[in-house]
Amino acid sequence: MKVPPLIRRWPIAIAGGVFLLAAIGLAGWRWGENALKAPGPHETQIIVNFPRGASLAEIASRLEGAGAIEHAWLFRIAALMTGDARKLKAGEYAFPPHASPHMILAKLVRGEIYLHRMGFAEGLSVGQILPRIAAHEALSGELPPPPAEGSLLPETYLFPRGETRAGLIARMQAAQKTLLAKLWPARAPDLPLNTPEEAVILASIVEKETALAAERARIAGVFYNRLKLNMPLQSDPTVVYARDQGRYNPKPLSQADLALKSPYNTYLHTGLPPGPIAAPGKAALKAVLNPESTEALYFVADGNGGHAFAATLKEHNRNVAAYRKRSGSAQ
Repeated sequence: MKVPPLIRRWPIAIAGGVFLLAAIGLAGWRWGENALKAPGPHETQIIVNFPRGASLAEIASRLEGAGAIEHAWLFRIAALMTGDARKLKAGEYAFPPHASPHMILAKLVRGEIYLHRMGFAEGLSVGQILPRIAAHEALSGELPPPPAEGSLLPETYLFPRGETRAGLIARMQAAQKTLLAKLWPARAPDLPLNTPEEAVILASIVEKETALAAERARIAGVFYNRLKLNMPLQSDPTVVYARDQGRYNPKPLSQADLALKSPYNTYLHTGLPPGPIAAPGKAALKAVLNPESTEALYFVADGNGGHAFAATLKEHNRNVAAYRKRSGSAQ
């Protein structure tokens, strides 16, 4: 029996159709692969937050809405095809300019969440640190009761969105304890200090006395000389603290302030004040625990950002007179 020509062509047609579909599928696969590796449309860093429990569709939609990817459906397919759909981790992420969908997907799988940064300058009081922590929008929860003055180590801290304010403060306190545990055993011998807490007190005074790193160890040496002779420290920053209790006040000290009755007034009382007057940094703590050997008992501002040191009152008075002449001060 003779097979009709149309029937004879069916296998060829079917094979051709399969080949065409395979070619289309291969082209689509290659297009999708290229699209996943192509640079993203965003020209600046984009930060996107994915809440806990967000579905793959919601994650893709947020990425598309933020402008990080062009096709949410392609991102979903890629996550499903690679088996990464269930590996995506919640949190806030920062995507650099033109990050590809493939890079974004890998970052979500690795859980490389964006960390906020907050730096605290040395010499701040608790009353100056806490408002900054309270105001940061990425932190959560209420402020705990104020920690002890000087118990927070001033440095730069990284934290994810949602970290509690109490948790950050606890980390700052733990950082200082860890630092003291390392520095205290390595302190110089024969220092007139009984506890690490006393080192923090003196370091807070040194921190407020100078902003020059090269002077810290020498100023610490001056204060140790005074402590050993039972001389008052006569540190202006301690009187400022007695007057303002750690609050910012640009008003200069007056003669009346120097007579302020307070245990923090080191013009009226010998020895260390009862507590720190600020948060000392690592450098100030190191300087106090390893002071410079000096015969100086006095120092005064030199008008150039540093201090002039003197071993005798006569020399010190000359330095004071020179400073007043340069600054035009009549006091």
